[in-house]
Amino acid sequence: MVEALKQLISVPAVAPENGGEGELAKAEKLIQLIASAGFSRVERYDAMDQRVPGGKRPNIVAYLEGEVETPRLWVVTHLDVVPADASTWKVTEPFMPISTRDRVYGRGSEDNGQAVVAALYAVKALAHLGRKPKRTFAVAFVSDEEQGSTYGIQHLIKLGLFNASDLVVVPDGGSGDGAFIEVAEKSLLWFKLQTTGRQVHASLPNRGLNAHRVGMQVALALDQKLHEKYSLKDSFYTVPESTFEPTKKERNVDAVNIVPGEDIVYFDCRILPDYEIDDVLATVAELTENYAKKTGATVKVEVIQKQAAPPMKNTDAPVVTLLKQALKEARGLNATVGGIGGGTCAAFFRKAGIPAAVWSTIDEVAHQPDEYAKIENLVEDAKVFALLALL
Repeated sequence: MVEALKQLISVPAVAPENGGEGELAKAEKLIQLIASAGFSRVERYDAMDQRVPGGKRPNIVAYLEGEVETPRLWVVTHLDVVPADASTWKVTEPFMPISTRDRVYGRGSEDNGQAVVAALYAVKALAHLGRKPKRTFAVAFVSDEEQGSTYGIQHLIKLGLFNASDLVVVPDGGSGDGAFIEVAEKSLLWFKLQTTGRQVHASLPNRGLNAHRVGMQVALALDQKLHEKYSLKDSFYTVPESTFEPTKKERNVDAVNIVPGEDIVYFDCRILPDYEIDDVLATVAELTENYAKKTGATVKVEVIQKQAAPPMKNTDAPVVTLLKQALKEARGLNATVGGIGGGTCAAFFRKAGIPAAVWSTIDEVAHQPDEYAKIENLVEDAKVFALLALL
C-alpha cells in the first residue's frame, strides 16, 4: 500500500488553471495498479479539455460485481492535487515521496491519494479472499475535484452513471479518529478582486494611483463587512460560521521602487445555507463600487466558482446508517454526523438528489507543506471500505 501511494504521489496531477498538465499521466499509472487489484471490469469516461496534453481529463470507474447489481456502493476518489511550493517543504520535495515508520509524505498523500489506495486495496482484499460483495462495489477515480469538478464528477453525473438509491461514500474529509461523518456542506464562492490604478516610479507617487494600497483597503473592508453581515452560526458544522478568506495574491511589480498599477487578490468564501450567494455578491459589488468612486481606481469582481449548497442534512440516509454500522463493527467507533466548509464531490451528488456521506480518517493536513498520510489510516480505511461492501 505504501509503495502504491508513493508511485501515485510521484506523478503530479495539477489542474491547468494552476499551470499543470492535468491528470492523464497519473491515470496511466493508476491503470497499472488497478490491473492487479481484482476488479470485474474497468471503464473510462474522459472529459475533453484542450488545455491539457492529450486533450482530455481522465475519469476511471472500476467495478467489483456483487450479488446484486443495484443499489451500488460507490467510493468516489479524485486524482488531482493542488500545486505546491517546494521552498516551503522541509521533509521532502512535494512530488518526491518518502515514507517513515508511520507516514507517507508528499503532495496529494492525504488529499486524495490515501483514499485512492485504500479503495484499491479493499477490493484487492475481497478478491484475494474470494468474497463477493453484497452489492456491486464501484470505485470512481475522477479528475478536476480541486477546481470545481466540471471535468470530473459533474461529467459522470451528467452521463447518468448514478441512481438515486446508490450508496455513495466520498473519502475526502473526516477526522483524526475516523468517527466523523459529513452529511452537509456550506455554499462555495471563489472570486477575483482586480484593482487597477496607474503605475509610476515610487519616488513620484503623486503622479500615479497605487493599486496595491487600494486593493488592500478593499480586501480588508470586504473581510470585515462580510464577516459582520453574515454572522449567523450553526453548530452542526465543524466551523460554525460562514468564512470569507482572502487567499491567493498575484504578483504585481518586479521592483521595490515601482508603484503598482494593478493588484489582484482572490477570496475563498464558505457560506452557511441560510444565506444566498447572490446576496453576498451584491454586498461585494456595493462595497467595491463605493471604493472605486472614492479612490478613482477601477475595481472589478470576477466569480471564479459558485456552488450553492443543497438545503438538506441527510443524517439518517441509508449510506450514513451503513457507514455507522461498518465503523462500529470494524473499529468499535460510535460515529457522529455534521457539516463542513464544503468543496467535495458529495455536494454534486446531493444537488442531484443522491445522498452522499463524506468520511475518512485523516489529520487534515491537505494543501499544507509536508502533507502526509498515516499508514495506519490507509489500512484501517481499507478495512471499512471492504466491510461496507459485505454489509
